[in-house]
Amino acid sequence: MIVSWNWLSDYVSVDCPVEEAADRLMMSGLNLEGLEAQGDDFAIDLEVTSNRPDCLGHIGVARELCVLYQKELSIPQAAITPVSDKTESVTSVENRLSDHCPQYMARIIRGIKVGPSPDWLVARLEAVGLRSVNNVVDVTNYVLLECGQPLHAFDLDKLEGKKIVVRLAASGEKIVAIDGKEYELDDQTCVIADASRPVAVAGVMGGKETEVSETTTDLLIETANFAPLSVRRTARKLSLFSDSSFRFERSVDIQQIEWANRRCCELIAQLAGGEILDAPILVGDIPAHSPHSISIRYEQNQRLLGIKITPEETRKILSELGLQEQSANETEASFTPPSWRADLTREVDLIEEVARIHGYDRISENDPPRIRAAIKSKQDRTADIVHQAFNAAGFYEAITMSFVSEKQSQMFNPRGISAPLKVEHSSRKLENLLRPSLIPSLLVSRRANERTGTANAQLYEIARTFIGMSDDGAEQILTIGCVTGDDLLRLKGILEQLVKQVNRDAVLTATACEVAGFAAGRGAELQLNGKHWGWIGELDRSVTDQLDLRDAVTVAEFELTPLVELLNLEPQFRSLPQYPASERDFNFLLDEATTWKELEQAIRDAGGELLEDVIFAGQYRGKQIGAGKKTYLARALFRSSERTLAGEEVETLHSKIVANCEKNLAAILR
Repeated sequence: MIVSWNWLSDYVSVDCPVEEAADRLMMSGLNLEGLEAQGDDFAIDLEVTSNRPDCLGHIGVARELCVLYQKELSIPQAAITPVSDKTESVTSVENRLSDHCPQYMARIIRGIKVGPSPDWLVARLEAVGLRSVNNVVDVTNYVLLECGQPLHAFDLDKLEGKKIVVRLAASGEKIVAIDGKEYELDDQTCVIADASRPVAVAGVMGGKETEVSETTTDLLIETANFAPLSVRRTARKLSLFSDSSFRFERSVDIQQIEWANRRCCELIAQLAGGEILDAPILVGDIPAHSPHSISIRYEQNQRLLGIKITPEETRKILSELGLQEQSANETEASFTPPSWRADLTREVDLIEEVARIHGYDRISENDPPRIRAAIKSKQDRTADIVHQAFNAAGFYEAITMSFVSEKQSQMFNPRGISAPLKVEHSSRKLENLLRPSLIPSLLVSRRANERTGTANAQLYEIARTFIGMSDDGAEQILTIGCVTGDDLLRLKGILEQLVKQVNRDAVLTATACEVAGFAAGRGAELQLNGKHWGWIGELDRSVTDQLDLRDAVTVAEFELTPLVELLNLEPQFRSLPQYPASERDFNFLLDEATTWKELEQAIRDAGGELLEDVIFAGQYRGKQIGAGKKTYLARALFRSSERTLAGEEVETLHSKIVANCEKNLAAILR
């Protein structure tokens, strides 16, 4: 935001050098980018953060100077003398998009004379980097830079039907903007139209066909409030940016819409003549300003800032900034923020306001504020366990972009999302989809490692995936993804170890399933305590070949939240075994349809309390056992915590297991 020093003097009288004022503004939060002489004026280039749209006009900056230098603010009255004719007798406004355009105000000025602007107006605009066009256009730019409220002037006679319609553009509809370029619109673009065509891209730029020219005599002055998201989307979709879109994207103060309209008409009447019609058309109510009350505790100033600021000074600063004091006592006070400070919502916001006006330079470097260590959340603690488990297994954490291409989004898509969320932005033409899975991004990173000589880059990532839209915005899942060149069983073992570190009583199971992207028979659904958790499997070559990956890749993807819900922070331990284990191997011939899970359960059912574990040791299929058959080799561990098991005990359990498997699974012990 470039402001003119002479222009600021219209609203506040500051008896100090411009360099000092610019430095004070910088120290209060408006970063000074530059200071340049412009004839007898100075152009002050200030960086205005996105939460301070009130400072995107000279009045807002002047308001800051008033507080810093204890001066009075002078705002023009914007006085007009309308004629008796009503605006609605000449034009009409139809708003079909109240969500895109909550408020729209139109006022008519008749009989104006378009010509060059006076020297003072030309000088003001040139000081901030704008060229003069004519007295009408210059006034709309002047008021925008004065208060931060964008405006637009239409040539009324060029509006077909002399009416305004706020609507969505038809897909493929076109408009030539005042920059002389033609833009093709889509059916999500909010436009200002007349009876038959778009005449402005709402909140961004007016159209050339209805712009003010030397022949213009009647004007329709538009002052409106356009939804930030709508304007932001349109500006980026069209790669069309303006001073207006910059301000609408950051929200405008709707309480000044009527004042800005009057101010614009006042100046046009002074510079171009004409008569102002009475009773402007307002579509959409401007609600009374009724903000919620925010309390500030005086002791919090010292706790957060490290210095003591008296209650009196705290209340004085906030009042001078335009906040209304609701109540006050010895320990705290309550305030409501003004309409131009929508960014003030919490106690810490008020403390920040007090600090910047009191002066950051008055906070001692040698007396820092007291710091109290924060307690990690359960999610952070769970994430720490995830990092430890994967790092211990030789994995490296990856941090990849949330955006992928359409090809990458379908490379591995276990949820089967057919229409991933898309971001329409001029800087993202190819990779513009919000990823529904982490695996494609990790595969790209694995391939990059292969190119630099790292053959088996084992990578994992904790990040959000995007699965759709809801009333609250994008539906996001905090997801963990990993890729490795090791086999499926080893990766499953890593996940089992992770689960046990989170909660030793949690049970992880894997059930065979067919998921697009997995090799046939090499994929499984992960279940945590019987509930869906994610997927694990070996990728099919049709997937890895898309990235020219040399070796087979095993992947897993699952959610973090179920782990957070199961997290047990109580120390867990189990005494080391005092007695040896006895092992027995079972080589069962089974039908092809019998799963390892079924065999494992049958062994556990018959093994009793002395059965410590069942381990998968191998499988076989071949001509020797015939078609439709397979063998599973299971290793059972038996142990007692009280004694060394006798051979007879183990043989008895062995027989029970064989009998149970023969009965329930038609298994044959080989």
